[in-house]
Amino acid sequence: MNRDVVVTGLGAITSIGIGKEEFWANILKGKSGISDVTLFDTSKFKRHRAGEIKNFNSSDFIPESIAKFIGRASQLGIAATKLALEDANFTLDDIQTKKIAIIIGTTMAESSVIDISGEMFIKEEWNKITKQLLVNTFSPSIARGIGYFFKTKGENLLIPNACAAGNYAIGYGFDLIRKGEIDFAIVGGAEGLSRVAFQGFQRLYAMAPEVCSPFDKNRQGMLLGEGAGILILESMDRAIKRNAPIYAKILEYGLSCDAYNMTIPSRIGIKKAMAKAIKNADISPDEIDYISAHGTGTVQNDKEESNAINEVFDGRKVAVSSIKSMLGHTMGAASALEALTCCLALKDDVVPPTINFKTPDSECDIDCVPNEARRIKLNKVLNNGFAFGGNNCCVVLGKPC
Repeated sequence: MNRDVVVTGLGAITSIGIGKEEFWANILKGKSGISDVTLFDTSKFKRHRAGEIKNFNSSDFIPESIAKFIGRASQLGIAATKLALEDANFTLDDIQTKKIAIIIGTTMAESSVIDISGEMFIKEEWNKITKQLLVNTFSPSIARGIGYFFKTKGENLLIPNACAAGNYAIGYGFDLIRKGEIDFAIVGGAEGLSRVAFQGFQRLYAMAPEVCSPFDKNRQGMLLGEGAGILILESMDRAIKRNAPIYAKILEYGLSCDAYNMTIPSRIGIKKAMAKAIKNADISPDEIDYISAHGTGTVQNDKEESNAINEVFDGRKVAVSSIKSMLGHTMGAASALEALTCCLALKDDVVPPTINFKTPDSECDIDCVPNEARRIKLNKVLNNGFAFGGNNCCVVLGKPC
């Protein structure tokens, strides 16, 4: 069986908006979600800014009796899933009686719980380390938490492929629906702001002091972010039958694992993933109208991604932008939120900007849609996701008809 797979629900929890409407409006305005970190003490660090979500209240989505036992990433994931299911016009009966898969990507899993329990361990506050706290340090906790909250009984999987994990989740959900193994899928990524990651990326000298400036000649690195992006996938036939909103069609995806270096990206691996996604979709590079870049703002990543784009597209100046300039790098949620952005771009025929762009770089010779959104007729788009260790996944999406 080879069914067409479409996106019928979108849920976003980010530093620039809760819900797809606020998120999308601020994306098109080029609003920055970067601010001083308040979730943990950064006074001993050299960097102090990130894409922290300031106005998220878990009680708006989750009863306190549940929220107090789960970490921040699970809270963000549940909230985004609730918004996506509502957007797709699903009832509680639909969720609990249909064949469903929950596939969530992440990098750090429930690192906020690890941060808390680590502090208790250091302070020898043994009596505060509860069973519930320990259970939520396990890697599958985010996907499991979503399944528990919505009482689903189908497949439940967490994909820990770091910064490309959201795209991997979309690809796996796409395969399951296309083959007729499930009725619909909850896919995407979730990541809470992590002190462990915050410290780690500073030790790698990869973090900018103030702003993230992808593709700019004077870019100084990435900034971390947090959030959750959830997409509801189902077959085209099922979506039409129940008169669901249809944002986009998932055309295909492409994978590569170059294993070139744990932290340094490879142009060859990036190129392979993009070329495979386009080939698998049975289209030519000339048919891609927009690329949602991985675009971290680090010197090496932006250079290698730009060069790979120019090789795949034979120098054609396709529109490219990085929303990490606004959100920071939300790691496991990044490519999911970028896929969500692609869906809305296709719907409205508009490309998001890359903000904080001032000086062109000859080593990033691409059209990065600097600073202002651009109206373009869009038919097919490419969403790039790359991760440490050369784990790359690119997804092609198109207008549903």
